[in-house]
Amino acid sequence: MAAFRSVFRSGLFTGQAGIVTGAGSGIGRCTAHELAALGATVALIGRKPEKLEAVAREIADAGGSARCHVADIREEERVAEVVHAVLADFGRIDFLVNNAGGQFSSPLENISAKGWDAVVRTNLTGGFLMARETYAQSMKQHGGAIVNMIADMWNSMPNMGHSGAARAGMLNFTETAALEWAPVRVNAVAPGWIASSGLDQYPPAMREHIRALPSKVPLNRLGTESEISAAIVFLLSPAAAFISGACIRIDGAVPNVKPNYTLPPRGTTPAFDGFHLATKPKVLE
Repeated sequence: MAAFRSVFRSGLFTGQAGIVTGAGSGIGRCTAHELAALGATVALIGRKPEKLEAVAREIADAGGSARCHVADIREEERVAEVVHAVLADFGRIDFLVNNAGGQFSSPLENISAKGWDAVVRTNLTGGFLMARETYAQSMKQHGGAIVNMIADMWNSMPNMGHSGAARAGMLNFTETAALEWAPVRVNAVAPGWIASSGLDQYPPAMREHIRALPSKVPLNRLGTESEISAAIVFLLSPAAAFISGACIRIDGAVPNVKPNYTLPPRGTTPAFDGFHLATKPKVLE
């Protein structure tokens, strides 16, 4: 039977239960698989039941355990209901992976108020609601760990200004929650350009731009979903017991590139890809 090839020890999360949002595809799907492979019982949260059910079947086929909860994380009452349902089902919530998000490419001057609000509510407000309810209903009394998803938004995020603003807000929220909610640990991960299914969601006009991205990365490649999942799992693990209010960049050193420095011809680091069901985005084929 094929299984996730995690670098972490078998059974690391046995007896634990938690939530992964945006679990129907991409990084969320990968992370849910790894946590389940390490023994956790995982609540898969997303807006499309067919995607969540497919991931739950994959996890079951690999010997893991997952439940599906359909929700739009931007809806406050529904978030409270779902967290309550997860607690009723599992009896505990040890971790929350605030992965759900989304954006579209556009220069700032063309973003409408509706478009801005949609992205900010998804990438910032929804994550806040999930974290607040998880904390209030469970972690305030029993402890736990939260990992928030942000992005490589350092030094600006051109053509993604709505997402950059939201992700920067999520970083500040992470730092504040780590203080106000201690000893609950709250951290963030900031992926750069990752070879995930999300790349196929952008319009055809962006294909050549996406295919050229590896040449702009000091490590000369895109990251993998497994490399993001591994960082998330580390932050949830006992090895990170003294880490809170921090952010791990997973970006191949892209934010360190300077206008006065030309990247030389170079090799790359071997990619880590432990996800047995990972597929290459069509745009990169």
